[in-house]
Amino acid sequence: MFYQFLITGFLAGILSGLFGIGGGLVIVPTLIYFFKMSQPTATGTSLVALLMPVGLLAVYEYYRLGKIQSDHIRWGLFVALGLFVGAFLGAKIAHRLPEEILRKSFAIVLILAAIKMWFKS
Repeated sequence: MFYQFLITGFLAGILSGLFGIGGGLVIVPTLIYFFKMSQPTATGTSLVALLMPVGLLAVYEYYRLGKIQSDHIRWGLFVALGLFVGAFLGAKIAHRLPEEILRKSFAIVLILAAIKMWFKS
């Protein structure tokens, strides 16, 4: 069964490298629907995967090809700092919400993101 998780991570990694997505848009729904995890368990499992430097090689490739410069890396580190604190607060809030509310809120975020991307001019 470990290979199914490995494949999930591999596909999320490809999408992360292509689009900068992975955890919330790929891993969490996969863990919920294919591995039958609850929303909080899937979110926590995804966060475990993201603890490793999952984007390090992708960042290197973007840097090597001149698609990002040192300013972009610095800005990304500021985003990471906000992510560090925000994820902690988000986890605290998530554990206080009923799972159904959490799942439906997640679905709304995905729908809004899709609509915004679809109609971007």
